[in-house]
Amino acid sequence: MTVPPRDGRTAPGGTAAVRPGAPNGSIPAPSPAPLRVAVVGGGPGGLYAAALLKRGDPRRRVTVWERNAPDDTFGFGVVLSDETLGGIEHADPAVYAELQAALVRWDDIDIAHRGHLLTSTGHGFAALGRHRLLKILQDRCAGLGVELRFRTEAPPPAELAAGHDLVIGADGVHSRTREAHAEVFRPAFTTHRCRYVWLAADFALDAFRFDIAETEHGVMQLHAYPYDAGSSTVIVEMREEVWRAAGFDELDEAESAARCAKIFAEVLHGRALRGNNSAWTAFRTLVNARWSHGNTVLLGDAAHTAHFSIGSGTKLAVEDAVALAAHVDSHPTLPEALAAYEDERRPVVESTQRAAVASLRWFEELAGQLDRPPRQFAFNLLTRSRRVTHDNLRLRDPAFTASVEREFGCPPGTPPMFTPFRLGGLTLRNRVVVSPMDLYVAEDGVPGDFHLVHLGARALGGAGLVMTEMVCVSERGRITPGCAGLWADEQADAWARVTAFAHTAAPGTAIGVQLGHSGRKGSTRLMWEGIDQPLPSGNWPLVAASPLPYRPGVNQRPQALDRAGLTAVREEFTAAARRAARAGFDLLELHCAHGYLLSGFLSPLTNHRTDAYGGDLAGRLRYPLEVFDAVREVWPADRPMTVRISATDWADGGTTADDAVEIARAFAAHGADALDVSTGQVVPDERPEYGRSYQTPYADRIRTALGIPVIAVGAISSWDDVNSLLLAGRTDLCALARPHLYDPHWTLHAAAEQGYQGDGAPWPAPYRAGSRRPPTGRKDG
Repeated sequence: MTVPPRDGRTAPGGTAAVRPGAPNGSIPAPSPAPLRVAVVGGGPGGLYAAALLKRGDPRRRVTVWERNAPDDTFGFGVVLSDETLGGIEHADPAVYAELQAALVRWDDIDIAHRGHLLTSTGHGFAALGRHRLLKILQDRCAGLGVELRFRTEAPPPAELAAGHDLVIGADGVHSRTREAHAEVFRPAFTTHRCRYVWLAADFALDAFRFDIAETEHGVMQLHAYPYDAGSSTVIVEMREEVWRAAGFDELDEAESAARCAKIFAEVLHGRALRGNNSAWTAFRTLVNARWSHGNTVLLGDAAHTAHFSIGSGTKLAVEDAVALAAHVDSHPTLPEALAAYEDERRPVVESTQRAAVASLRWFEELAGQLDRPPRQFAFNLLTRSRRVTHDNLRLRDPAFTASVEREFGCPPGTPPMFTPFRLGGLTLRNRVVVSPMDLYVAEDGVPGDFHLVHLGARALGGAGLVMTEMVCVSERGRITPGCAGLWADEQADAWARVTAFAHTAAPGTAIGVQLGHSGRKGSTRLMWEGIDQPLPSGNWPLVAASPLPYRPGVNQRPQALDRAGLTAVREEFTAAARRAARAGFDLLELHCAHGYLLSGFLSPLTNHRTDAYGGDLAGRLRYPLEVFDAVREVWPADRPMTVRISATDWADGGTTADDAVEIARAFAAHGADALDVSTGQVVPDERPEYGRSYQTPYADRIRTALGIPVIAVGAISSWDDVNSLLLAGRTDLCALARPHLYDPHWTLHAAAEQGYQGDGAPWPAPYRAGSRRPPTGRKDG
């Protein structure tokens, strides 16, 4: 039996007190703000949470347990953003004032690249020593009456939870608090491919510095920044295999520091580096399914980690502390407070982690980036996490951004997206592509008025290239009964009506056709009637690389194509390509992605064949390449041909990014003019890493490795994203789908919003009166 505390507060461990006088004594009383608080971990996040909770209610008894001494810490400098400092100022002006006196500030980022030093300004950094930060927070806690227990292990988590109203696990990435309830928090770690070490130099750099050493063992990189008037943090990082080849795995701390100082002697001006419990580490991204359990909550690195290349884990921990204290003070019960804390912070942290993973992967693949022109390399580095963009950087540093635009080839006053691009024999007036979008409104494969209006509107809307949906090469190759086709002359005649309208009403707009076959993903309902669900009646037999249903027990089992079937389908593709040429399409794309027939041959998850068309990647490529060659032979030589691929299956054992490079290499060798690089949709149990522009790194990798033009897709939603991706050299064209559903004139509106009126985005004559954004309200105040 739980005995309620005499003051009516929530019982230790989170059990609700019983309200005296309630009917049957059964109605739980609301639990007011907790008065007994245990903080495990005396790092910046734990200390600041303790100080804020004590400041919020001086009656609280707040105790911090820290196993180390007050001045024991790893690392050297801590970078805090203006946003974080603003939160600190609002939460506790006294701490903010102390920080302001200790911070060093600078605006520049210096990027060294093969003998060139490029500087971008306007970035606004602030940093201080980690020891100084801890001393400020320790003094603030002591002044408020927080009990600080250094050199003391915290009691077991269950004991703390039983004896306190609130337990804060701020005990870092190796958190005992989290591990005690691992079945609830469900932590998941991802270990990455680089090793890094924190060191320090006894002089102050005047900028954030990125430096690169191309050694006999491989590429090594340096990240460095000042943190006080006479000191700088220096982080050295390299791929695991480079680290081992260079022998760092056999060196102690002092030897590693000396070796790093020698490698980066130029940027260090020959000065030494020193360590501080500095061990080479492989970064691990931590994600927890939950951040709280009963009256225990996680904070900072105990809850989440984000790679140092986009900012400090300290920054996230301090922001966690601000949010946690605010919600504890403003909610009537602890469960409500902890839920609100996680609701507020989780989206912010997840966004930061996505950016951090993009950044760390960029550095993992740094060796492949080095052949870029210097300014493009620098711009690519600055925008690697997708948090800094072209428009943002133009505001911060217009001179640097203008130099990158000139190197890219932008005429004066022309945004990157409105520069022309030549693809085979076709010149596109801008870099915007209307991505293929299945409409499912054809009748017997014949496109009708909906297709004319849909594609015609996007052609009038200014895109350089407008793509059809996947057009099926046979009746049995449809996904749904509403899919459009090119297996009959009647369908080709209907498509000719669409292309003629686009060419006549929107001269300069190219229109392309995407040819495909559904494979095992066919014979399903219209998307809005049940995506990937079989038809209630009238299903047709399916064919695929292997007899594997898309969803066992749901979708039908396809028949594996035999030699006669392979030949017949290949001839269906060539017949459809001939009709597409007669219909007036300017470009043909072969659909080898998303789990449809040709994609099914490429992925080891869907191709289990034991003949010449299965096995290793060369075998799995054989049939898609045979189809490509047959189509290329009948498709007019002066019209480009592209291939859409899924660059990863987002599933264990499936196509990898390395495989995607080899797949792209094979199609390029056979004459593909560009690769349209998508991902996934091959198997139903995929686990995509969704986020803004989340698929573009795969296009970047193929373009960098092979030099072939690429089309990037995947949650590219703004013209700023398009400009950023192009200037960074990650893609040549950007394909957008949903933005063009939301706004058929997306490209023209992007031009208007950027003040561009050139040949890259001409307004149709009947629409010119609308080429300026209309006023939205009174401007006279």
